[in-house]
Amino acid sequence: MTAKAVMVLGTTSGAGKSWLTTALCRYYARQGLKVAPYKAQNMSNNARVVAAGEIGSAQYFQALAARATPEVRMNPLLLKPEKDTQSQVVLMGQVNAELSRMEWRGRSASVWPVVAQALDELLLENDVVVIEGAGSPAEINLKASDIVNMRVALHANAACLLVTDIDRGGAFAHLYGTWAMLDAAEQNCIKGFVLNKFRGDAGLLAPGPQMLQDLTGVPTVATLPMWWQHGLPEEDGVFDMAPTFGTGVSSLPPEGAGLAWGGPARRPSTPLVVAIVAYPRISNLDEFQPLKNVPGVRLVWVRSPAQLAGLAATDWIILPGSKATNSDLEWLRAQGLDRAIADHAGRGGAVLGICGGLQMLGEALIDTHGIDGNGAGLGLLPVVTVFEQAKTVQHRQTAFVEIVGPWASLSGVSVQGYEIHHGHTSLRTDMVAEGSRAGMVMPDGMGWQNAAGNVLGIYLHGMFEDPVVLQALFGASVPTLDSVFDGLADFAALHFEPGFLDGLVA
Repeated sequence: MTAKAVMVLGTTSGAGKSWLTTALCRYYARQGLKVAPYKAQNMSNNARVVAAGEIGSAQYFQALAARATPEVRMNPLLLKPEKDTQSQVVLMGQVNAELSRMEWRGRSASVWPVVAQALDELLLENDVVVIEGAGSPAEINLKASDIVNMRVALHANAACLLVTDIDRGGAFAHLYGTWAMLDAAEQNCIKGFVLNKFRGDAGLLAPGPQMLQDLTGVPTVATLPMWWQHGLPEEDGVFDMAPTFGTGVSSLPPEGAGLAWGGPARRPSTPLVVAIVAYPRISNLDEFQPLKNVPGVRLVWVRSPAQLAGLAATDWIILPGSKATNSDLEWLRAQGLDRAIADHAGRGGAVLGICGGLQMLGEALIDTHGIDGNGAGLGLLPVVTVFEQAKTVQHRQTAFVEIVGPWASLSGVSVQGYEIHHGHTSLRTDMVAEGSRAGMVMPDGMGWQNAAGNVLGIYLHGMFEDPVVLQALFGASVPTLDSVFDGLADFAALHFEPGFLDGLVA
């Protein structure tokens, strides 16, 4: 069989492509159709482990929404930025050093046969393939080397939606300008315009949609109200620098959406503040999404010492993953955050490092292969990290051994997650000889804790996505991903023109 292809394009990055693609994956899966997501090329440091390597987190969640097993063909090319002008290239789940060194346009020509084959196979094996574009299809400077937008749309004969962020202003100009810059064959692929993040009286949009249709022949098929907390992790970085309180329920849809959602839980007078350091090459930040829904937790993203000044000793600082551990550590020092973190730890405050964050907490980073660079760590854990050429990419089920301090409730708890990192971390031999009481709290060097118990470092990503961990740490449960996906599908069904989505795959 040959699948119907539905593609979500955007006038800009951040227009809403990823979440709408996820919503459509669940919408069509609920019709009893076999559905797969696809994005030819994704640029993100948020990645997930699958059977043959790693793919972008967005496609991982889209596969789960489609009730499919995530796999590398769904995101055959992943670019993981390391510097402003350099990315690690992951092709079909594996790091490709040769492509990472290659000039951009030459790389596109080399990888197109691979990404096209992945798409063709998914089209043969499914009823519907929901495709996500990247950036904007009207980036004419990149058109000759396009392998992710209109070249994919034409290859798959996809019915395309073009979504824009109306909250930014200029939505009709964005839609018309993007459409006008496409070739005639590409314009014919656009079946509907979508206005996203709308606030106010929809009646005030007239006569804009009709005028736009008169110019292009393309109808506006959905006006999606602003939805601040739909429950899906954001793909493109830290997006809510303002503090976020947990509600204890899945995200609340706009008033009048007609969905059965609970109201927010009462905010405690003294919430637990979880401050996540948002360095430039932060990675896998999507794993913290569940903390936004935990009652009594106030999540903040920090980039300066001033933002840590008011923390109580009971509050947490988290050093998340990093795609460039040493350079992010240098940035952290330049901001003075190293001293602020050390001061918090010195007062007995909880500090948690995950993956690259664990490596930063140690005494030193040793790099003899040119992976990430040599450097001094923060010295809050008596461990040393040695970078290795081989990259660890795997699912992991493990358990905490005896652990003390603010994490004591995790003692003996089994936890599942994933590893994506270079390097191995171990105790400093001289500190072991001196009788250091710091110890390993997970097998195989996966986790370390200082003698006082308030500083913890682990390699395992995804811990906060494990319901057992949330229950142990907070005595709370949060909405399942399935409920989030169903909420997205309900939202799309409510706001698209009746019958339109079904007509795309008829």
